[in-house]
Order: sequence, then structure tokens, then C-alpha cells
Amino acid sequence: MTIVEAQPTQAAPHLRSTTAELTELRESVLQGPGQAATDAQHAKGKLTARERMELLFDKGSYTEVEGFRRHRATGFGLENRRPYTDGVVTGWGLVHGRTVFAYAHDFRVFGGALGEAHAEKIHKLMDLAEAAGAPVVGLCDGAGARIQEGVTALAGYGGIFQRNVRNSGVIPQISVILGPCAGGAAYSPALTDFVFMVRGISQMFITGPDVVQAVTGEVITQDALGGADAHAATSGVAAFAYDDEENCLEDVRYLLSLLPANNRELPPRAATGDPADRRTEALLDLVPGDPNRSYDMHLVIEEIADNGEYFEVHEQWGTNIICALARLDGHVVGIVANQPAVTAGVLDIHASEKAARFVQTCDAFNIPLVTLVDVPGFLPGVDQEHGGIIRHGAKLLYAYCNATVPRVQLILRKAYGGAYIVMDSRSIGTDLSLAWPGNEIAVMGAEGAANVVFRRDIASADDPDEARVRLVKEYKSRLMHPYYAAERGLVDDVIDPAESRSRLIGALAMLRSKQVSLPSRKHGNQPQ
Repeated sequence: MTIVEAQPTQAAPHLRSTTAELTELRESVLQGPGQAATDAQHAKGKLTARERMELLFDKGSYTEVEGFRRHRATGFGLENRRPYTDGVVTGWGLVHGRTVFAYAHDFRVFGGALGEAHAEKIHKLMDLAEAAGAPVVGLCDGAGARIQEGVTALAGYGGIFQRNVRNSGVIPQISVILGPCAGGAAYSPALTDFVFMVRGISQMFITGPDVVQAVTGEVITQDALGGADAHAATSGVAAFAYDDEENCLEDVRYLLSLLPANNRELPPRAATGDPADRRTEALLDLVPGDPNRSYDMHLVIEEIADNGEYFEVHEQWGTNIICALARLDGHVVGIVANQPAVTAGVLDIHASEKAARFVQTCDAFNIPLVTLVDVPGFLPGVDQEHGGIIRHGAKLLYAYCNATVPRVQLILRKAYGGAYIVMDSRSIGTDLSLAWPGNEIAVMGAEGAANVVFRRDIASADDPDEARVRLVKEYKSRLMHPYYAAERGLVDDVIDPAESRSRLIGALAMLRSKQVSLPSRKHGNQPQ
């Protein structure tokens, strides 16, 4: 047997030269369209796509995909303009050590407008995220569909929307608006779980100010029509609004740290150093005994949550209800709480929509729900009735009834009428209902109830005012004392407010292995 020695090949020098070419080409891709375009982006107060990726991901963890992609369109001079990336940067990296996928429109290339190749890059990234079971973050800064490519650009949006819906409730989807987002492009953020915006640079609308003026005669600026505060405080489209990109992206990272990678996992637990048995003595003095006096429910949440920290969603919209993510003994929970400091904490159209969406999101991603109740009812009025308070209130009712995550209700003070039922009462399936002493659970307040029940007795009394006071007291003693609901099993325990944190933590620990089987169905028919 003859042994033939391996001979040197000629491939090595060739590979060295082509590798050097690759390095040079990759550097060109990273530089993008040039310093002038980068300076123009910075002059608008905006970061570039890759600068945003650097802020989003843990340092050195980002891996780009399809950086060499170029469009193949012709006509209108496009065949002579074929920049690499085609105006969108896509890839994955780590956020607090966990895999996250992201795409970022590059406004320096075709104004970030979406064409066929651009859309296919986003499609591929979303498919990878779905396969890997990891969140997707869209950093949006684009001028809409690329007009020169016609219907293929519109079809590209359709593919994004279809994937948004397919992954809804499967992997977290976050949209960060960092520039224009107009026309059909605005529907993708609307389909995702959370929308972030930055004041001064973000605008999102279906039709811009020029079209609005031409059609309706109304004169309005881009910011007033679709800016960060317009959507955070008025429309409710944006869950968060910030003054700069850096703080915005830092909070995107924080939100991701509170969410599971997908709907098959639990949210990550974190050591907080806050004892589970810490007493909440401040609550004894924080909440007034008089049901007509207001207080700030944020202070209650701070007292209960680990280290007083919570992350509020839709802080500027529907402010009569609070929706927030927090940790209890290191475990993530979703908190829904009436806000007595705003319109006495009544439920209205916006509050119902806001809370319903939050409950659904928490349920989709295995986040237990804690509901803090101090509600006088639904807001009365012609505008509310004609605006559909019935169907909007039903959304919150539907969301709670449909939720299978652990659910604990804590009644702080008053809980009146249908609003009590809707706020995750025992009768609609909460796992445990706790109440503070002094709670009032009733169809309505004692004054109103006595005026109805004892109307004739009061009218015929020699001293109607004295009779009203006496009969109100009688009604309260018979039907509104703190233990009436507990006697009937509608409240599981009446607790010391100073034990609220430890009792909630204990209840959620007991429920952590909760299993629920829903009826076999294609899907429910949620109220619209």
C-alpha cells in the first residue's frame, strides 16, 4: 500500500484574497450610504438603524442576517440604485442574556420605504423568531410602501401582517416607532403587543395632515395628528412615550426582561432581595375609610410590589385604571387596579378597553393577575352609552372570564354594582378573593340604595332627613358590612391590610401549578 503525501493546494491564497474582499464589502455594508446620509439622520435628532441595534442588544451579541440583500426591481431608475440591505437591518442578539430578534428600518436608504426584498427580509426574520420561540422587536422608521415597486410592496406588508397575527399570543411582539409610520405600515404596530414612541421624531397615522386638510378642511400638524403624546394620551395606540431614543430602548429592554420568550414558558424570575413576608403597615393609613375620599392607587402598588418597582402600561391613557407589570417575590405579575384619584376610579370606555387588552396580554404570556378593587361603578352619561360602554365593558368581562392564569382579587374599599363583577370577582372565576376590613360590596352605595329601597318610608316620615340617616345605617348594617360577602363565600378571607403583600405572594405560590382546560373551539367571539 502506497501512502501519498498531501500536496499543498492553491486554494489558500485565493481564499485569503476573497476573504479580504468579503471584509472590505462587509465594512461597506456597515457604513451604509455614506457619512452625509448619516449626518442628515443625526440632524433630525434620530439615530441610525445600527446605532439603535447597539442600544437594544447586549454589547457584542448582535448577529446580522441578509446584510448583502439587494432588490431586483427595475424601472424609474431603480436598476441603477441597488444598495445593500435594501433599507432594513435584520438580525438577532441577546437582551439581558436572552435571545431576541429585531429589524430596523434604515431611513438613509430609500427613506426606509418597504419594497419586495425589504419585506422578504422582515418575513424571514419573523419566521426565524417563530421557529426559535423568541420575541421580535420592530424599530420603525420608514416612509411606507416603495411606490416605484407598486403592488409587490403592498404584498410585502400583507406578509408582515399575516405573521403578526399568526404569532399573536405566541411570541412577544414589540413595535418601537422612531420616525414616520404612515398608511398601511401603521397596521403592523397596531397588531403587536406593545407600541413605544419618542416625542418629536415619531409620527403614526393612516392619512397625513395634507390629506386630512384636503378631505375635511382641518388643519393639523404631524405631531398633533399622530405624535407620541397624541397616541399615548388620546388614541391609546401607544403604550409608552419618551423624550429620547436612549431611554425608550432601555425600557424596551426592561419590558423584555419581564416577559417570557414565548407562550410555552413562564416569565423569568429575578432575585429582588425584598422579603416575601414584609408587612405593608403603611397601607393602614394610606387608604381613607371614607369611600368618597380619593387617594393614589400607585402608592398601594408601590407598597405591595418588590422594592416598590412596577412598569406601568398606558400610563397616559384611561388613567382611571392602572395596568402594570411588577414582581412579587421575584415572580412577574400583572396588576389591574382602579385609580380613585381619577374620576373616583369608575370604569368607562377607555379604562375597560385598556384593562381588557392588558388582561389578554398577561393571559397569553403566562403572567398571573392581581386585581386591586376600589370601584364605584361604571361611568354614567349619554356619551358613554352612545359610545358603546356596554360592548367595551363586556371586553373586560370577556378577558377575565377567558383568562386561565392564576387570578387573585383584593378588595380594598368599595366594590359596587356591575363594575364589582367585572373586576375579576369570585362569580366570574377569580381563584381567590381577599378583602380588607371596611370593604363595601353592594349593588350601589348605601345612600342611593336606601333612597330606592326605603323611598316610601322616607317620604312618609315626620322627619325625612332623620329617617334617611337611620335607614341608611340599617341598610349598611344588614347588607354592606365587611363580612356579608365572606359569609356567602364570595370573599375567601378578610385580611389585615398589613399582610396584603405576604398573602398575595402566598396565594400566587399556591396557584403556580394551576391547570385549566377550555372547551374545544376554533376561537371565541370577543365583543367588539
